[in-house]
Amino acid sequence: MVSPMTVRDSFETLSQRDLAVLVPELLLCGQLIDRSGMAHLIVEFGREGMAQVAVEEWESASPWYTRRMQKALGYEGDDVVTIFKGLQLDIGAPPQFMDFRYRVDDPLHGEFWLDHCGALMDVEPLGDEFVTSMCHDIEDPTFDATAIATNPHAQIRPIHRPPRRPADRHPHCAWTVSIDPSHTPPVMTAHTEQIGCTAAVTVELSPIDHGGDGRADYSGPLLSDLRFSDFSRSALVRIAEEICVQHHLLALGFLAAVRRRADEDKAREITRKQLTGIAGVAAQRIRDALGLPSTLESLALVLSVHPLLNPKQYVESEIRPDGGALELWISRDALVDRDGGWPTLLGSEHLDPLQALVRGVNPHFTVRVVAEDAAGLLLAVDITEAPAPECVEVAITKVSTGAAFVFEDRGIPLPLFVV
Repeated sequence: MVSPMTVRDSFETLSQRDLAVLVPELLLCGQLIDRSGMAHLIVEFGREGMAQVAVEEWESASPWYTRRMQKALGYEGDDVVTIFKGLQLDIGAPPQFMDFRYRVDDPLHGEFWLDHCGALMDVEPLGDEFVTSMCHDIEDPTFDATAIATNPHAQIRPIHRPPRRPADRHPHCAWTVSIDPSHTPPVMTAHTEQIGCTAAVTVELSPIDHGGDGRADYSGPLLSDLRFSDFSRSALVRIAEEICVQHHLLALGFLAAVRRRADEDKAREITRKQLTGIAGVAAQRIRDALGLPSTLESLALVLSVHPLLNPKQYVESEIRPDGGALELWISRDALVDRDGGWPTLLGSEHLDPLQALVRGVNPHFTVRVVAEDAAGLLLAVDITEAPAPECVEVAITKVSTGAAFVFEDRGIPLPLFVV
């Protein structure tokens, strides 16, 4: 039997080895948030409306979380190397699935290209219009939003990009990055400023112990890949927490963008569908990545590290395993509640995201409300005789090739540029 735990223990319960496995999973699940949400946007607003929401959510979130990760891992700067390091730790560019390769010519100039773009693999079957929406309409403003978090005079411009001509062109796309004082910095958008006022932007997370084994930061040269097993346990805890903040910031940007196009009930409905899809897929991937059986004890562990309930400093919850039973309590007075984030979409009438989450571990699990008041939501997990069918929102998310993507060990990374 698993001893009682709370999400306050969260990532600290895992070994360094398990954390190194979990971190790229969290990055990939962050990218799949869009795969979970975009289909519902297309139904409501069409392809162009979907693209506009995507631009606004990424513009709103990425500058803030990019700066957070720079500060956390000690690679703050204003050069191309800093931009590239940020991309390696960005849910918009999960390793291998979005296989960014880098070249740095000097601190002010560089290139990157994608040897494999999982997002393109997802969208290409839909036709050139959808590819253009992603690779032109969405990428142009959002790449620059990411770059200006490092330097307001940074610009990212395409060398070539899809639609691919010829159809099997490799690399899938290629881009230049240049920093020049003559570049006019873009004006920060109102939606970016709005998300910048959230508690998620300033929440304080676990400090990194610089005395442990392994890397405690990402100072030094830009590496061809990040091998997360090279980081210390303490650093991996912080990285995992920061990635979960990225999830929440993106979701807040998504909800705010949808609110500008729909009434409150519809905006929450669409965002709840987004959460349902990613909650189920993330739970299943976490279970499989950590090699867990489909037990209540495993569910307790998955809940303790799931992005919906993390980081602990932002989302307050408690997991109460007791033999053959499991309860989950979610506070209504955490920082995430002040921001109106994911957990505020849950309630006695809206359990779909939690049902998807627990069934991502075992389709025989189901949640029911024990109590609900202004202080919090208390739920119990029951075991049913018959397995529940996979919900539509999870099935939609699994259309992405990322849902079944398998990471590989690429060995020792090579230094690309010494700062």
